[in-house]
Amino acid sequence: MQKFLTPRMNPLRRVLRHWSKPICLMATVGLLGLASEPASSQNLFAPAIQINQEVITRFELQQRELFLEVLRFPGNPTEVARKGLIEDRLRQQAMKEAGFEVPPEGIQQGIDQFASQGNMSPEEFIQALGQAGISEETVRDFIEVQLGWRDYISARFLSRARPTDAEIDRALGRGSGGGIRVLLSEVIIPVTPQTVDQVDEVAQQIASLKTYDDFSQAAAQFSASDTRNNGGRMNWLAISSLPPALQPLILALNPGEITDPIALPNAVALFQMRGIQEIATGTPRYSSIEYATYFLAGGRSAEALSAAGQIARSIDTCDDLYGVAKGQPETVLDRVTAKPSEIPQDIALELAKLDPGETSTALTRNNGQTLVLLMLCNRTADLAQDASREEIANALTQQRLQSFAESLLAQLKADAQITEK
Repeated sequence: MQKFLTPRMNPLRRVLRHWSKPICLMATVGLLGLASEPASSQNLFAPAIQINQEVITRFELQQRELFLEVLRFPGNPTEVARKGLIEDRLRQQAMKEAGFEVPPEGIQQGIDQFASQGNMSPEEFIQALGQAGISEETVRDFIEVQLGWRDYISARFLSRARPTDAEIDRALGRGSGGGIRVLLSEVIIPVTPQTVDQVDEVAQQIASLKTYDDFSQAAAQFSASDTRNNGGRMNWLAISSLPPALQPLILALNPGEITDPIALPNAVALFQMRGIQEIATGTPRYSSIEYATYFLAGGRSAEALSAAGQIARSIDTCDDLYGVAKGQPETVLDRVTAKPSEIPQDIALELAKLDPGETSTALTRNNGQTLVLLMLCNRTADLAQDASREEIANALTQQRLQSFAESLLAQLKADAQITEK
């Protein structure tokens, strides 16, 4: 898995990286072109592929392929470039036939958002792309097709994509319809101030993986969670047991898809969906969760992990930790009772995997210098709603819009006349 270790990311690549996931979700692989090495002028703009009545030139293919290579985009650059450009043309043709256009101010807003991802002004962003050989017109055309397709799909299918109240209740684990449970794999990568750039790069490459096996290999190499010994594979979890902020992100995944990297205290998390099921009986919800954290110096050193393991084997309940902490500063042990929505996200995620009396050593504090021995004490059942109904509704809507978009694109491709020159 050393293939994930690559040089530090520059600002321009960081900008493009932030757009890669939404593009993949709503538009498969639609990427802007990058100017390539000089080519023979008589062949540069010769048609390479005809799609219905429109063509893709060799120059466009050359730009797209080089751009994919620069970003180290997964897959064969030639094949991915060809596929992406064909799909872009099909999207443009569908929007043109429907009379759908993106107003100039919408394109400018897209450029502004694009630039802001890398802490750049729009002018700096355009200039940086120009230095790489990309014209402003190319940038605007790219953003226009991406934003246009997103808005076109929303305008065409939104009324059919909105979930009913009953469907939202099921997703929340309420009502007679039961709830939803998910089967996930995880990668939890520790972060220190010295490793933040490297971890950011590794996490982005893991987010681009396409197979379950590759994700499992990444978990085995990089994850700090106990699940790394099982390729990152977790057991079935009720969606309501996950941190409220994480639930919409998970519900938006289709099997095989991976979340964007999620920032946690001293760590970055990624999740891959392996399965999702609606269950007949309601899933329990909790008004409060009680847990204890015992802090050990040394971070994830072998000594600290060994000491934490010995403590974990010697205790059965949270009360036993008071004996372990006896004679030490009060700050070494913290016992908390809180609403699920008030628990730090990294702690909430680990607690979701535990039964009362079980422990985890996946977390750190103090910039990775302090190891956390986390123990679940108790959960108090309640039917109170933690996740926002609006968040769940939006996640379900986006998931369905994505499905409509993929189906429409597949239909357009099946009906099109595509000829290689």
